[in-house]
Amino acid sequence: MTTLPEEDFAEAHAEERARAATRLRVVAGLFLGARRGRLGFGLLTSMFLLAFAGPLVSPWSPGELDFQAFLQPPSTRHWFGTSQTGSDVYVLTMRGAQKSLIVGLLVAVLSTGFAAVAGSFAGYFLGWTDRTVMWVTDLLLVLPAFLILAIMSPMFTGGRWLLFVVMLALFLWMVTSKIVRGMTKSIKEREYIRAARYMGVSPPAIIFRHVIPNLGSLLVVDATLNVSAAILTETSLSYFGFGIQPPDVSLGGLIADGARTALYAPWTFWFAAGVLVVTVLAVNLIGDALRDALDPGAGRAT
Repeated sequence: MTTLPEEDFAEAHAEERARAATRLRVVAGLFLGARRGRLGFGLLTSMFLLAFAGPLVSPWSPGELDFQAFLQPPSTRHWFGTSQTGSDVYVLTMRGAQKSLIVGLLVAVLSTGFAAVAGSFAGYFLGWTDRTVMWVTDLLLVLPAFLILAIMSPMFTGGRWLLFVVMLALFLWMVTSKIVRGMTKSIKEREYIRAARYMGVSPPAIIFRHVIPNLGSLLVVDATLNVSAAILTETSLSYFGFGIQPPDVSLGGLIADGARTALYAPWTFWFAAGVLVVTVLAVNLIGDALRDALDPGAGRAT
């Protein structure tokens, strides 16, 4: 009695995987064929290499001070100049870029993961699960995230920046979860999902094996956009002293310190600000290229 459903499920699942693989190749070709996709990928790769490999070629370390060069302009000795305390601005900027990139990536992965799981479970089960998830989503949407993170900022000291990452991710997943919920309600009616249910596959297994992978296009674009959103939010909070706390270094903290001397020592401000602008620009270019590759019609329409 179960032979036919098993064959139907295997055939439908194989066709779905084949279509997904073909779509992935097409999307990759469109992305790499787009000028802004190549430019964004090249810029972001360069920023990663510069942030993580750059300090290795410098003779200075982040905590090292040059007592003979206070607030000195860029030179062969200090490539980006020095700060008021004699710190090497180049090494500090690269260290801040490291932290901002790591925070951006971790927040994007966590927030997109929250959205995928919460939205897919709500859309698949409906009922009280849907009502609970949507209630939590609506509650978080109306809470003042910036104010809450500012109040909790004393908890981020002592190297506990991962707590800051988790808290930031908790305020970035709600809108995407609503979109995922609506798409899940449609996906769960497809033939291979019905066949899996008929064969007794558990709902969580169906969600993680079939529903979420079918939402990959949306989730990839969402994660890409969340990287820039997380970097900008972290920078804003750190600028006002509510984000990454000393002794950790972030671009927001460096920009805040450099703003005090920007008029007469612009190198303390503009290098960190430039790294931030280039990084966010690269991520946005990648997000736009991915959006157009996943939906070519929308790209032509705009």
